[in-house]
Amino acid sequence: MPTAPRLKPLITRSQVRRKVREIAHQISRDFHGEPVHLVGVLKGASIFLSDLVREVDLEVSVDFMAVASYGRATNSSGQVKLIKDLDSSIEGRNVILVEDILDTGLTLDYLRRILEERRPKTLRVAVLLDKPSRRLVENVRGDYVGFQIPNQFVVGYGLDFAERYRNLKDICVLTPPPLLDERGHPRVKP
Repeated sequence: MPTAPRLKPLITRSQVRRKVREIAHQISRDFHGEPVHLVGVLKGASIFLSDLVREVDLEVSVDFMAVASYGRATNSSGQVKLIKDLDSSIEGRNVILVEDILDTGLTLDYLRRILEERRPKTLRVAVLLDKPSRRLVENVRGDYVGFQIPNQFVVGYGLDFAERYRNLKDICVLTPPPLLDERGHPRVKP
């Protein structure tokens, strides 16, 4: 019989709060009063972006993109597809792509290429979590990085497993990751 998943705190809410402030202050310094356009990657980055935007001391506009690469699995499928595109042009704007986690680099590389084709003035990347041990695309990195983490499956603060756990205030390791049924749903006891 499989063991029930456990949640072990990895990064506390107070650590996250401090790091978000640090990243926001660095962005504010780097852009010297120029407006910035934050592009959040749905759904995982939504909480990070909402906290970040309140701490940035600049004129800020926001947009969102959505991609799929995980589905209901704990590992990336390796294929990225765009589900929701931007609502407005980014040409000539200072754009910061805001992502919850950078692991293989496939999603970030895909999004960066799409956005660069749209001729922003600058394009930077802010990631809350960086998992370098999983990197498949070597030249992908964050310009603003919150925490470097080990190769463990994490949930909370926007990160999920099968749409669960996004609302956790701490970032937690999910051990062991739940087993999935043939449709990709977490298995439940009969």
